[in-house]
Amino acid sequence: MKNINYTLRKIHYWGAIIAAIPIVIVIITGILLQVKKQSTWVQPKTIKGSGTEPQLSFAQILEIVEKTDAKINSWQDVDRLEVRPGKGVIKIRGKNRWEVQIDASTGTVLQIAYRRSDLIESVHDGSFFHSEAKLWLFLPSAIVLLILWVTGMYLFFLPIWRRSRKKRKNKKA
Repeated sequence: MKNINYTLRKIHYWGAIIAAIPIVIVIITGILLQVKKQSTWVQPKTIKGSGTEPQLSFAQILEIVEKTDAKINSWQDVDRLEVRPGKGVIKIRGKNRWEVQIDASTGTVLQIAYRRSDLIESVHDGSFFHSEAKLWLFLPSAIVLLILWVTGMYLFFLPIWRRSRKKRKNKKA
């Protein structure tokens, strides 16, 4: 029994050291992603437009965005286009992480803001560092974290179990 405890303590000790940096990265970025809707620093707040049905063509959308300071000059600069009919807004996200929100009915620019949530998410899942980091660094760290949890629970509950067993044994005697 003592040999198992010693081995589990060593696994717990070295596992914590090995996985520490990736786990801290995941924790910090996870916290930021949890509050992305509450923090305009992470993700710009969605501004409501005037209508509920988009009235603009793709050509008009691009023309409007080209006139902004977001440095989006062609469709090659656009990462994605998000249409929110219920809010009457069209969001154009550039590959440079700038987001332009325009009124879906009038074409009025509602907001131009830097969007960090996609960057934070790529750091969170490890793809920011290297395409293989998700699989070969962050996944093993998650497995090590699971092992740390299992060994930690065992090491935490073992003394409780031993005390209760000792109490039962003393009651019988």
